[in-house]
Amino acid sequence: MSLSCLAVAGSAGAAELELQGRRLVVSGTLDGSKVKAFTEHLSSGTVRTVVFEDSFGGTAEAAGAYADAIRESGVQTEVRGHCMAACAYAFLAGKTHRFGHGLQVNGILVPVATRPTAAELAVRWRGEEARKTLADFTPAPANADAARPIETNATAPAPKDNWQPDHGVLFTASPTLFGRIYNTYYCDGTQGRDFSKCERLSDADPYKLGVLTE
Repeated sequence: MSLSCLAVAGSAGAAELELQGRRLVVSGTLDGSKVKAFTEHLSSGTVRTVVFEDSFGGTAEAAGAYADAIRESGVQTEVRGHCMAACAYAFLAGKTHRFGHGLQVNGILVPVATRPTAAELAVRWRGEEARKTLADFTPAPANADAARPIETNATAPAPKDNWQPDHGVLFTASPTLFGRIYNTYYCDGTQGRDFSKCERLSDADPYKLGVLTE
């Protein structure tokens, strides 16, 4: 299996939640539509692990809400399949975070504004640093444009997140006969969903960087 497996991605709808025993499976786009239900599930004390399954993005605001709920409840997180952008930041908030077992290729793409240096990679997604980097992509407050003249009969568009689709650092795990092979890539966004065009990063083991903990 290769990076081409990650490129086969259907259109993702709104977030969906499914409680499976003590595991809460989250799929779809983290757009905020299920934040309240998600928080209630975690507040109940029943959930031990949040499993993100084929979640292809969402908003920075929703990512922060999911991450806060995960962090406050102290649950573990797991990825099965794809976990992109907003999903990635929610995933990193887990007490422990891991890739799921099975024959699927697992991939997590964490947005970045620019190509990170080796020094930045070493600390970027550990503890409070993960919150700081998420804040880099949060839309500016609505009052930031207060000084601008108000146009009549015009509908102001909602502020957009600053991250670009498919631009970030991609961590993958591919199953083989001899176990899983882990790789890390920098994707500048021009590759679209053809992640085989991303640049492979050396010395960027996801365990050493704190992206995976078990």
